[in-house]
Amino acid sequence: MEYAPPMTGIEATTGLFALALPFIAAALAPMLTRLLKQHACWPLALAPALAFLFFLQALPAVAEGNVLLFGFDWIPSFDVRFSFRLDGLSSTFALLITGIGTLIVLYSGGYLAGHQDQGRFFSFILMFMGAMLGLVVADDLITLFVYWELTSITSFLLIGFDHHREAARRGAIQALVITGGGGLALLAGLIVIRELLGLSSMSDVLAAGDALRDSAFYVPILLLVLAGAFTKSAQMPFHVWLPNAMEAPTPVSAYLHSATMVKAGVYLLLRFHPALGDTTLWTTILPLFGSVTLVVGALLAIRASDIKITLAYTTVASLGLLVMLIGVGTEAAITAAVLYLIAHSLFKGGLFMVAGSIDHGAHTRQIDHLGGLGRAMPITFTAAMLCALSMGGITPFVGFLAKEEIYYALEHGDAYHIALMVAAIAGNALMFAAAFVVALKPFVGRMPETIHHPHEGAPTIWLGPLTLGVLGLLGALFYGAYHAYFSGPMASAAMGEPVAIEIGWVPHLNLAFMLSLLTIAFGIILYVFAARLRSGLADLLAAIGWGPDQGFDQAMRGLLRGAFAITNFLQSGRLDIYMTVTVILIIAALFGPMAYMDAFPAMPEFPSLAFYEWTVLGLVVLGIFAVVIANNRLTAIVSLGIQGFAVALIFMLLGAPDLSFTQFMVETLSVVILALVMTRLRLSAADHRPLRESLPDAVLAIAGGAGFGLFLLAVTQRPFDASLSDFFESYSYTIAHGRNIVNVILVDFRGIDTMGEIAVVMTAGLAILALIRVRVGRKGERYPDPTEQTP
Repeated sequence: MEYAPPMTGIEATTGLFALALPFIAAALAPMLTRLLKQHACWPLALAPALAFLFFLQALPAVAEGNVLLFGFDWIPSFDVRFSFRLDGLSSTFALLITGIGTLIVLYSGGYLAGHQDQGRFFSFILMFMGAMLGLVVADDLITLFVYWELTSITSFLLIGFDHHREAARRGAIQALVITGGGGLALLAGLIVIRELLGLSSMSDVLAAGDALRDSAFYVPILLLVLAGAFTKSAQMPFHVWLPNAMEAPTPVSAYLHSATMVKAGVYLLLRFHPALGDTTLWTTILPLFGSVTLVVGALLAIRASDIKITLAYTTVASLGLLVMLIGVGTEAAITAAVLYLIAHSLFKGGLFMVAGSIDHGAHTRQIDHLGGLGRAMPITFTAAMLCALSMGGITPFVGFLAKEEIYYALEHGDAYHIALMVAAIAGNALMFAAAFVVALKPFVGRMPETIHHPHEGAPTIWLGPLTLGVLGLLGALFYGAYHAYFSGPMASAAMGEPVAIEIGWVPHLNLAFMLSLLTIAFGIILYVFAARLRSGLADLLAAIGWGPDQGFDQAMRGLLRGAFAITNFLQSGRLDIYMTVTVILIIAALFGPMAYMDAFPAMPEFPSLAFYEWTVLGLVVLGIFAVVIANNRLTAIVSLGIQGFAVALIFMLLGAPDLSFTQFMVETLSVVILALVMTRLRLSAADHRPLRESLPDAVLAIAGGAGFGLFLLAVTQRPFDASLSDFFESYSYTIAHGRNIVNVILVDFRGIDTMGEIAVVMTAGLAILALIRVRVGRKGERYPDPTEQTP
């Protein structure tokens, strides 16, 4: 691959505009929907269509092996760029996202026609489109993470679109928790790559060769990246969010959870394969998780009775197959993964839209309640069969190319590859049966009496699945151009070296084709006995009982209970406990560092004081004595102000009247606030606690005072650094045009701090006002008893 010079001028601007188009359309969607109703889908679909055209015109350059870069500096001080990379991998993903996205916007216009929140839906799905598009073309690692998390947030909004239903809210929260948690792990991995290895962009990572594999941090980087990828791409046991995300409207299922979002993790693995792959950990972890996810997901697909849930579990299985192939990591395996990824996006997006069309026309998605719809919905039936034939791996469809390459990649005699081959055959056969359960059974046979007046949807409803089904056929028929512009560049980018793909739709009598025939035969048998198998699997799962989905609920309940217990422990509602803990921590913060660093100050010599200084010192001692012997709280509060007034006198006598005035005001305000608080609380007039209860508080008070005294002594015994004072003295007038240095510091140099202090004083004033306005409760109580029952 060759790096072309970074795009500049009109090319870079056009690229950034293409990435911004979905977000612009999302902002306009509510207004256009109010004006045009369901017809708003046509102008809104122009946004992804124009973006599609931009990536399409860049395809010839990308197909030649060029890497196109564009963007701009975002946070230069942290070496963060808003930069993007267009190569074979990101280009194909971008075309899938924008091309299928255009069809989904049109499909949504027909499917949600008349929905009161259609404008909000368009905004959400277009925002997601922009987030996913930015993710796959992002070059800077931080930019990639920002878009990664944005896909999780927008997915949460889409899954919970019907927020009045509890199931939708739960599915949205589950998806956000699982994928968001994986996103945090990914962020940690990207930070390690940036800060410890100095690689700030994907281009740097790929150009560094074996730097990640040879790093001492390879294991944590790999595990963190895999955590992000596995949660996003629904690998066992993180798969539970994807079937529950089917609570979203069908356009969401067709787009987010088949063609785009769930592929984000697979994209990340393909992107990092040249840098992280080809190690023992990589070739062990990925095939293990992927093969288990493939087989279990395919079995759960057969078990489901709802068409959307069936398709959701086949998506889980397909993602497992992709992760398994990426883990094998050979050129043939990566080629198979690329071919299957493109084929899956086409046939699964189409089948989900078919499921929505069936629900729209027959008003049910239950497989056992469907049949005979082929005569009433011939276009939908045609689209369904085109997509199912590709999913089943029948020639001449792109699914056939993928399946042949899968078996070719696993044609090795060792136990490792044999085990993966068995998993691939079993998973593909189960998905073959599931494909025709969805695409054939609802349309053949007798129509149940419960279905009334089934009908074909509007053109916007059947246009999407029919287009995707036809593309799955054309891609295989014109496989030369298909490989040259799509699968070949994509595989080359994932391998980090040129890859030539030649497989065509004409079968060859080899082991891969024999295994393909075996898969089809096994799939037909499973289709015939699908109802019986569904019942048996349902009984088995009912007997097992607990699963990851219930485990998620238990984990969330445990989290809430733990948070409640910790809150009750830390926030007991007793002010004395809060104050005691706070003072203990302050004392520890004062004495701890001095003890650890042996930095206790030397005892100073007692200075010779003037008579007025002795007078002030006497006032301080008198104030302390008055606080201790006071027989009621109000007298103690007033006596407490004596120390502050004494300090103000010192400031005045030493020639600082402004500081003295400030100290007088602060001390007066403190006494007033404390007095008002005490008069509003239900407290006895005096402290009548026994010595065993008051003594610990006295010890803490003495320790706190001693700690602050020692700390101030330690500070004053250090050499005085006059650089800050000299700075203010030199620049107060020349910069801030003020001769009063203190005023200039407060208003100019520390203006933000002063504003914060004013806000604090304002808040205290509002609190005082609230205390003054507190009304007397029943029976003359100043504060009603919260435990007393109100009649």
